[in-house]
Amino acid sequence: MIIAEKKPIEEIISTISGYKRLLILGCNECVTVCEAGGKKEVEVLASALRMHFIKEGKECEIDERTLERQCDHEYLEEIRDVVDQYDAILSLACGVGVQFAAEKYHSTPLLPGVNTVCLGANEQRGMWAERCQACGSCVLAATAGICPVSRCAKRVLNGPCGGSTNGKCEINKDLDCAWQLIIDRLKAMDKLDDYEKLATIKDWSSDRAGGPRKVVREDVQV
Repeated sequence: MIIAEKKPIEEIISTISGYKRLLILGCNECVTVCEAGGKKEVEVLASALRMHFIKEGKECEIDERTLERQCDHEYLEEIRDVVDQYDAILSLACGVGVQFAAEKYHSTPLLPGVNTVCLGANEQRGMWAERCQACGSCVLAATAGICPVSRCAKRVLNGPCGGSTNGKCEINKDLDCAWQLIIDRLKAMDKLDDYEKLATIKDWSSDRAGGPRKVVREDVQV
């Protein structure tokens, strides 16, 4: 899922400065799971901002709403009838949701309330870790289901690099060497022979050619 983290309240206050009517818009998907932008976080942020404005003696009308998704036309349509009531929308969705909402309501300022970090997994409550960089050319079949692009500090496709020690990365001694993890899993699956197969050089230009990537499924289009 997409992992995001809350922006500092001071940054948010600076961003919304000057707006008199504000809608805080949450998202009920990834940012809810990582506890950065769901209904609960919308309520907490709205309360904190109201208290700030009262303390400062300033007026700012703040409303709250949480959509099922902000990266989907269907759900963004739910605010069409009210969007013109606000000077700005503070979105707690990921960067995709903020941009998609901005495209749909191009005359209303869309302000990000979270920082989008990575594609990751929930290791435990309150801890999320990157597992994918959406490179567009997945190599997991050849690397025992462990991604060297997202989990190796050097993105080495044929590793280890030689700098790791005792299974730890030379860049960060608290970080497991991705290639040590790959080798260990290949051993566990009795597929260590796969380690001898060299991966071809990754064509990054091809993965990112032509600007923003797009997936088109003609079989599901209406």
